[in-house]
Amino acid sequence: MGSELIIIPIIFGAIFGVFYLYFSTRNKERLALIEKGADASIFMRGKGKTATIWKVLILNLALLLIGIGSGLFIASLLDSYTNLDVDAVYPATTFLMAGVGLFIGFFITKNLDKD
Repeated sequence: MGSELIIIPIIFGAIFGVFYLYFSTRNKERLALIEKGADASIFMRGKGKTATIWKVLILNLALLLIGIGSGLFIASLLDSYTNLDVDAVYPATTFLMAGVGLFIGFFITKNLDKD
């Protein structure tokens, strides 16, 4: 009974710790760069010709879902026409095709940043 009450604060503490470390180090790095006389324009992200985060997110999510759907379809075909183990075919092809979809999304996103 007591272990359930301990796990929740540990999870929230870990999340808080990660965010605290990220923002505090970023602040210290920026202050050190400002003290050395660095230009403030290096802190402005996304002001150039980069793809917006929503385009990249939607593109990768769409390709992930396409990969999952095609993985399930291929698994169904393999299940129907071969004697492979059903318990292994469905997860294997689903994860394989989802990974292929994300891999393709990576290269398309790289091409979006070049344009």
